[in-house]
Amino acid sequence: MNQHSKQPARRGNAVWAVVITSIAGFITALDNLIVTTALPSIRKDLGGGLEDLEWTVSAYTLTFAVLLMFGASLGDRFGRRRLFAIGLAIFTAASAAAALAPGMGELIAARAAQGVGAAIVTPLTLTLLAAAVPAERRGAAFGIWGAASGIAVATGPLIGGTLTEHLSWQWIFWVNVPIGLALIPLALLRLDESHGPNPSLDLAGTVLASGGLFGIVYALVRGNADGWTSTLVLGGFIAGTALLVGFVLFELRAEHPMLPMRLFRHRSFSAINAASLLMFLGMFGAIFLLSQYLQTVGGYSPMEAGVRMLPWTAMPMIAGPLAGALSDRIGGAPVVTVGMALNAIGLGLWALAVEPQVSYTSLLPALIVCGIGMGMFFAPSANLVMSTVRPQEQGIASGANNAIREVGGAVGVASLAAVFSAQGGYGSASLFVDGLRPALWVGAGAVALAAALALLMPRQHKADESASDLGGEIPAAV
Repeated sequence: MNQHSKQPARRGNAVWAVVITSIAGFITALDNLIVTTALPSIRKDLGGGLEDLEWTVSAYTLTFAVLLMFGASLGDRFGRRRLFAIGLAIFTAASAAAALAPGMGELIAARAAQGVGAAIVTPLTLTLLAAAVPAERRGAAFGIWGAASGIAVATGPLIGGTLTEHLSWQWIFWVNVPIGLALIPLALLRLDESHGPNPSLDLAGTVLASGGLFGIVYALVRGNADGWTSTLVLGGFIAGTALLVGFVLFELRAEHPMLPMRLFRHRSFSAINAASLLMFLGMFGAIFLLSQYLQTVGGYSPMEAGVRMLPWTAMPMIAGPLAGALSDRIGGAPVVTVGMALNAIGLGLWALAVEPQVSYTSLLPALIVCGIGMGMFFAPSANLVMSTVRPQEQGIASGANNAIREVGGAVGVASLAAVFSAQGGYGSASLFVDGLRPALWVGAGAVALAAALALLMPRQHKADESASDLGGEIPAAV
């Protein structure tokens, strides 16, 4: 009788976990791009120069990227549910501070604080979800989570443009506040608490990894503005690389490493993380440039441009859950490989279709193909990461994968923008297309390489084989 009474409660907790983590993942992912279409209004109200506007975007991305692994470690140490609620509280309070900011300095500081909250929340969404959902249903659950995060990334400019156009730019931040206030008590009441295996925090590893990622991401963000051979940019690359090398060397010798290097000996773990970096490189760079193409060349307003990206936006909502369920049947690796191949094809179709006066319908095939591919990537790739490690190491694995994705996005925006500016510019529609076309081909090549790396993963990823490789039990694989 007792066993039967626990079964509905278990299913109920799993449903709540899917809802809570998917919404939390949505709002933190949304803030990566939601501010982009509001920048002209922000500058009009608060003043400031171009560098201030750039930091309004990058302050969130930088803190998000460099603190992700530390956020996962904090959850393992002090309790994942507790830190998840604290991260939501930081993100919510920072969102309100951004909306109330009287000047650019205060807004940038609030955006950095948002990144701190998001860095705690994001990796814990996966570990909390994996703990609450039975292994045989985890693929479908990750499908819903992945669809929510994918839609947030794709709709950031649309939502930002719509709120700015019809209300005010402050509402791109106010919208987070009621959602965060609702999620905090739900998380404390409906999610189970869990901890990682190590009671100590790897502070030295955290400083080395965060400093290294900060140096590289900062150099990539500032490369176009300051010059790729400037002292600050070269110093960022050199210092960042040195710190990351130091991080690897330190982790190899640490008694309780934040990121055990032995995880990368597993072929699937290494391959899916490398593929994720390249996938986000191509995807984020393309989003950054294509949104501008629709507005600069197509002449659409921010909201109109976002609406015309809906065929791409809607596809992950359909393909994500289906891909997650399919990965439960045939394994995640084939689904991820096909998804990234479709993204590469879609970017190639964009490169072939873009012209100064091309019709919107000529872009539709590329939008749809990329949308399906993106939906097929998010859920199975997340489940592959979680399936290749032991349950007590899911927090660090999730943090590492999310940090790698964020770094990939920063690399993508910087590298594709560099190709664009070298070959074209904003002077005319023809000049814009001259720069956009080769940039899209570079993005397509990066995602095609990601698909090739995915081929290195086993087609059927069995739990008993992975447990043998890693020396312990792992959740059932996708």
